[in-house]
Amino acid sequence: MSEVHESRLARRVREAADAATRRARTVSPVEVFVRLRWLRQAQVDEWRQGRVDPLSEATQVRPDRLAAAARALGDWARDKGWEPGEAAYTAATRDRRPLRFTPGGRDDALFRTHWIAPDLTDAQRQRLAAKLDKAPDLEVLVPERERWTCTACYGTDRFQLVEDGAPLCLTCADLDHLVFLPSGNVALTRRAKKESRLSVAVVQYNRRRKRYERRGLLVEEEALERAEERCLADEEVRTRRRERDRERRAAEDVEFQEAMAAEIRRLFPGCPPDRAAVIARHAGLRGSGRVGRTAAARDLDPEAVTLAVVASVRHLDTDYDDLLMAGVPRTEARSRIRGTVDAVLARWRA
Repeated sequence: MSEVHESRLARRVREAADAATRRARTVSPVEVFVRLRWLRQAQVDEWRQGRVDPLSEATQVRPDRLAAAARALGDWARDKGWEPGEAAYTAATRDRRPLRFTPGGRDDALFRTHWIAPDLTDAQRQRLAAKLDKAPDLEVLVPERERWTCTACYGTDRFQLVEDGAPLCLTCADLDHLVFLPSGNVALTRRAKKESRLSVAVVQYNRRRKRYERRGLLVEEEALERAEERCLADEEVRTRRRERDRERRAAEDVEFQEAMAAEIRRLFPGCPPDRAAVIARHAGLRGSGRVGRTAAARDLDPEAVTLAVVASVRHLDTDYDDLLMAGVPRTEARSRIRGTVDAVLARWRA
């Protein structure tokens, strides 16, 4: 790799690492690959599920370039005085097999290295080490197609376990004795998982967000009953706690939206203050999944804030929505209104 490309890659890795460590005290090569957009988080999830092997198969980037980025991350970390630690990567499969990064595995030790902030206490280091070494939960999928075929019995099921690339129903996977607990009740889910000797996460691919999301948990029926009894016993206490948490989150949302509006006015001085407040309120709505709720936006990353502004301009200052309603493909519609968006942004930047 030429020195020019090497320095450009090092700069991109440094920026990705800086962004990743704004909210965390550790960073890994895999996280950097995602921030470089060499990988999507959904691809990493499939790799962790054991459905992709090795990880390099999920990206168009050559293994030597992946290794160069990992070495650049090491240079960045050593300059900051961060300390290395090797993490165990195991698949979310019953055999808990080690995950591979590249076909030959030559640089896998390099990819397994996490970099840890030097100012962590001993207790924090122990918790972090336990988290990094913990095997991921077993996972079953909500099938993308309503009708699918089990490769063992040729039947179908509500959920499927993918084992060595082959989908199995819960009966053939010896998991049909478990009951499904939908997501939504955090206390019940946590207690049922703790009570159950065997638990399996249920995930579903969200095409709009391009990631796997949890839909619930498979647990033993007796464990679920014991968890429900414990939840009923302290329901009043947890109700009061939820109310306090709701008030705290509401206050945090107001503060975040005000800070985001201020950052919009800083980046776009010509943007009317009322419009900046509307953009921040819309983009930062809790649970919306919009750009304002991303980790980068919560850190007021200029790129993420700009994306929120662009989205507002696209919908409110152009005929983009009318084009979509008229059947114009999304990419073509965006191309048509790009000049108007650029003009509004230029005026607001002035």
